[in-house]
Amino acid sequence: MGQLIAFASFVKNLDIPFYILSIGMIVMLLWAGAFKMTYPGSETITPLVTNSPLMSWHFKIFGAKMGSFIIGLVEAGSCRFFIGGFLYPVLGIIGGCITLIMFFLTSTMLLSTPDILVKVKGVSYLNNLGLFLFKDIIALGGSFFLIGHYGEKAAMLMQMK
Repeated sequence: MGQLIAFASFVKNLDIPFYILSIGMIVMLLWAGAFKMTYPGSETITPLVTNSPLMSWHFKIFGAKMGSFIIGLVEAGSCRFFIGGFLYPVLGIIGGCITLIMFFLTSTMLLSTPDILVKVKGVSYLNNLGLFLFKDIIALGGSFFLIGHYGEKAAMLMQMK
């Protein structure tokens, strides 16, 4: 039992969850954002956005290609705030707030996107598209974590001044 507690303390002291989550979020946002700026990327998210009561207006105003490009730009832009947050934690808080809104909106697509469930022997499972959306719930939690973590760092810096 003592070794588990020592390991947990080691993980906490090195801030391993923060670094894995923040770097993972940065890579995911850059990659996904860049993909949404391409034609195949816009085709991929069109059924998700057009079926969303919270997001469908976006494609009605900008069209699928430009709308997808804007979404990709926001994703890629938010990761820059996370990167900046390593030196200036307030920037990380801003990045977290952007992704909090973004992942809340995409998480609701689990409720509005048709045909994301498949039945196997009477049990419903999420299909690949459903699992793709479900990861945004995890990213939503990650956004909350990063806001809190960057907030603690910003508060510590303010106390030092």
